[in-house]
Order: sequence, then C-alpha cells, then structure tokens
Amino acid sequence: MRNIIKQTYQILRRADEAVLDFIYPPRCPICDRAVLPETVICPECRKKITNITEPACMKCGKPIADPRKEYCRDCARKEHHFVQGKALWVYEKEVKASIYRFKYQNKREYARRYAAELVKEHGAWIKGRQVAAILPIPLHKNRKKKRGYHQAGLLAEETGKLLGIPVYTNVLVRIRDTRPQKTLNDTERKNNLKKAFKTTENVVQLKSVLLIDDIYTTGSTLDAAASVLLEAGVSQVYTCCISIGRDS
Repeated sequence: MRNIIKQTYQILRRADEAVLDFIYPPRCPICDRAVLPETVICPECRKKITNITEPACMKCGKPIADPRKEYCRDCARKEHHFVQGKALWVYEKEVKASIYRFKYQNKREYARRYAAELVKEHGAWIKGRQVAAILPIPLHKNRKKKRGYHQAGLLAEETGKLLGIPVYTNVLVRIRDTRPQKTLNDTERKNNLKKAFKTTENVVQLKSVLLIDDIYTTGSTLDAAASVLLEAGVSQVYTCCISIGRDS
C-alpha cells in the first residue's frame, strides 16, 4: 500500500511540474533564457562555464593548477571540520551572475537546474558517502524574511528529491545574524561565525550528513556548521556547493 501511495505521489508531482513548465517555461540558469524542459543548460552557455575537473583539492574540491599537489593552498595550511567537499563550477563571470540572480532576484527555479547538474556530476560520490541526510547551510530568520526564501534550502530539497535522500531544513539553524562573509578577511570570517549556528534536534542517529551551500570561498561557513554538527553527535560531515573559487 505504501508503495502505491508513493508511486501515485510521484506521478502527481511530475504532472504538476509538467504543467508548471508549460505555464512558466524553465530557464537556463546561466543566461536566463527560456529552454525546453529537458534542457538543463543551453549549449551556448555550457561553453561559457568551467566545470570542476581534476586536478582538484582532495579536501575542498577547489581546482588546483599543479597535478602533483593533493591540497589547495588553503587546505594545506588549515584543518577543516568536514571530511571532504565537492563543487560544481568555478565561481567566475557567468556563474557569479547566475548565483546572484538565484539569491537576490527571486530566481528560485534555478534550484532545480543546479540540483540536476550537481547530481549528474557528484551524485555517485554523494551516495558513496552513505549520506543519511542533506542539510542546507541555514539563513538567519531576518535575512529570510527580507529575501522571502532560503536559496540553499531550495537547492538541498531539489537535490534530495533526485537522490532519494531525506532533507532536514530545521535541524541546523543560524542564531546570529552575521555580517556577509564576502566583506571579511579570513580571521574576521572565523570570528564572525562563532556561535552562529546550533542544532535544534538530536542528530546522534545521523552518522553521515551532507551540507549544501551555493558558494565556497574559504570554507569558514561550512566549517562552523560542521563543527556544531560534530559536537551534536554527527560522525562525518561532507559538503557540496554550486561554485568554488580557484586556488590562490
């Protein structure tokens, strides 16, 4: 009976999505032009973005120039609280503009496109980590109220749907309305995030979790969140982001 209910729900959800795609044609997240439902990113835009390929940092996933090195400059000099991370694209030009629209111009529909690309590139890696749950990096309630939505939460939910992994959006919360990380140096980033997060539920049963965010810069935000999860009883924390910078 449960299987029948689940299958019926999935059929209805796909039908709803098809209707929405007809009324509101999906858009390429890179150029924002309308595309066919089966087209995630238009061919012209694929030529403009840089996928993360090897060689890449074995810790954060950042592309590195020297194939003899295992870690980027940041990860070679500091320890992280997460086990390993992956990213989809290099954070430059068109990708920067895309994520800006996603975060600040109400382009919520990009979440489905981003998730499809993340799963295509890193779905096997995520499943191989035996992730029990996906958690988005939380947004403070003040910013969510101002913005109207939580972009990392949307990305996590769409990724979870595609992978069949539970998504918990309220287990990890941001209790301090911190300053934007992009305006701070490395030391200021760490201080800015002290006691910024807390868990609201018992997470001991979650042996391995995946933290999802839109941008990885130095990893300070993901580290702060991972540290809180480890203190709460999670055994292993992995990370996945839409974009990441190049090795400095």
